[in-house]
Amino acid sequence: MDSIGTGAGLAAMGFWLFVAGVVTAGIWDNIRKRDAQHETLRRAIESGHELNDNLTSKLLMISGDSKSLDRDLKVGSLIMLCLAPGLTLMGWVMSLTLAVELFGILLGVSGLIVFIGAGLLAASFVVQKWYTEPQQNPTHPS
Repeated sequence: MDSIGTGAGLAAMGFWLFVAGVVTAGIWDNIRKRDAQHETLRRAIESGHELNDNLTSKLLMISGDSKSLDRDLKVGSLIMLCLAPGLTLMGWVMSLTLAVELFGILLGVSGLIVFIGAGLLAASFVVQKWYTEPQQNPTHPS
């Protein structure tokens, strides 16, 4: 294997290790936030406070639990849709200096990113509809 192939392999491995590190850090951060929420609720119960829905939701909001999945999906969609033209431009610039085939490859990757962004946007509208539909309780018809 030549030095270019070895360098490309190490770069790819470094990229995927970075992605794995970011995902692991995100999961760890989420676990720590949940632990903090549970500890706050546990201390409130131990101190004799009566917990109602309003107080519980306030305590959870203070510790950072946002219940706006539709907004989070829209933000992810916006990031993806802005990333796609950047990848296309990067492919064009790289094709000028390295290899012409790179433009086609990154154009395909950019197309995939557009579809992911569109899927996230569609999912945000579906989730938003779920949250805005009136909740019907089978024991108490409205």
